[in-house]
Amino acid sequence: MTSIDIKSKERLDFRQRLHAGVLLLDGATGTELDRRGVNISLPLWSARAILDAPDTLLQIHLDYLHAGAELITTNTFRTHRRNLQPAGLREKSQDLTRRAVEIARQAIEESGVHAYVAGSISPLEDSYSPQRTPPDAALKIEHSDMADCLAECGVDVILVETMNTLREAMAATRSAVATGRPTLASVVCGRDGRLLSGEPISVAAKELTALQPDALLINCAPAPVLHRSLTSLRANTSLPIGAYGNVGFRDENGSWIQTDAVQPAAYAAYACRWSTAGAKLIGGCCGTSPAHIAALRKAFPR
Repeated sequence: MTSIDIKSKERLDFRQRLHAGVLLLDGATGTELDRRGVNISLPLWSARAILDAPDTLLQIHLDYLHAGAELITTNTFRTHRRNLQPAGLREKSQDLTRRAVEIARQAIEESGVHAYVAGSISPLEDSYSPQRTPPDAALKIEHSDMADCLAECGVDVILVETMNTLREAMAATRSAVATGRPTLASVVCGRDGRLLSGEPISVAAKELTALQPDALLINCAPAPVLHRSLTSLRANTSLPIGAYGNVGFRDENGSWIQTDAVQPAAYAAYACRWSTAGAKLIGGCCGTSPAHIAALRKAFPR
């Protein structure tokens, strides 16, 4: 394979960059907004920041870029029409999605960093409630609408993330791939290494690989145990793989339990284990901060 100089000032095509060493994603948006005092209450959750705190959202993107992220994720996790409907903003879905992409793009321009914008596509319902996944017909229509909107807004990559059922992961990934944009497909696993709907990661990996996204990832799993699922993912796909984990987990009572991954250095140590398992895309999910990404950059220098 021809070597690629990732320090070049000329920005690489994303698919080239994907094969040129570890690529750092950003960290959490929702928990970081909360940490900075932004109201992220339901039903809007993180999408509220697009309306009420765009400057804070911009600063979070900037902080991740300055920490070393090369791929920042749009704050579109909750801008599906379905997510906005309870707040009476269903028809504002495209406007809010577009604004979120603009804010991410603005951050890259202001930072002077060579980076990519990933448009986030989330589950249509609750990320931790696979039993609430809509019927296939709704999945096809609503994920296609979102993927098309993100592509039209000019994202570099579409990130299908936190998918808790194989059925929805397939629908969203199929929609994203159909846009022609590079596509990353990420599923959320429990501590048992299965999707929350029960399918083994090995089955999910094979089914998703057949759709030909550009990479498969695991996210929103506790950092200390994520390597178990990642090992199975590596064994069942020929695609590049990646991981971005949580600093904790919810116990049986719904209480959030912190792990040592809340410390950036500890999180980076877990990420080094993911790299050893084959991960080429590494970042942070719930509870991570720019400090975590800075620790990752130290562990994975450009």
